Amino acid sequence: MSSDKQEVTRVTRSKEDAKNSYDKMSKWYDLMAKPEKKYVTIGVEKLDINDGENVLEIGFGTGDALLKLANKVGDSGLVYGIDISEGMLEVARSKLDKAELTGRTKLILGDASKLPFEDDFFNALFMSFTLELFDTPEIPVLLRECKRVLKTGGRIGVVAISDRKDDNVMMRLYKWVHMKFPAYVDCRPIFTEEELQKSGFEIKHVEKHTMWDLPVDIVVAVKNSN
Repeated sequence: MSSDKQEVTRVTRSKEDAKNSYDKMSKWYDLMAKPEKKYVTIGVEKLDINDGENVLEIGFGTGDALLKLANKVGDSGLVYGIDISEGMLEVARSKLDKAELTGRTKLILGDASKLPFEDDFFNALFMSFTLELFDTPEIPVLLRECKRVLKTGGRIGVVAISDRKDDNVMMRLYKWVHMKFPAYVDCRPIFTEEELQKSGFEIKHVEKHTMWDLPVDIVVAVKNSN
């Protein structure tokens, strides 16, 4: 699929505005994001996390995927998470405390476009409904950082609302609402598989789903030696 003739909607709000918005929504964000959980679960499963691995989640939000990842790495593994919102981090930390999984996780408040990790550090990396939040010129920057911190052969799993040439009525309405109310309808559709390929990842698995009649792609790719 080629996106050459269809331009992806740009992100107009600043990161500071995004941070403030997520801080305000953090206490009730789980209610709004409930339909996403099914696809987050599938994405984590397809990433095939093994006991003892180091895993990074970018944009962990309220921590649902962190819980699943922490259960998979076991006591000998470690799950790192980075998110821009302190409010989200506090909610996620509370969930981890309740599940007694804080010993398997390390949460960082920060901007994922500059990941504070060494090269070749992680076995796997996960993002769900996060890559779409970065403006178009920032996506390759973020994915270069992802590739840098992944070990050779490491996997990246991305769950995202995806753009397609055959926009239906719901997609056109969603794009319009996103442009009018970006603080509340934050994810805009992107060409997920293409973005990963352009950044040098080898695609291993693609699943296409729908949520509210919107396309959702689950993509797993690997970092090769080249």
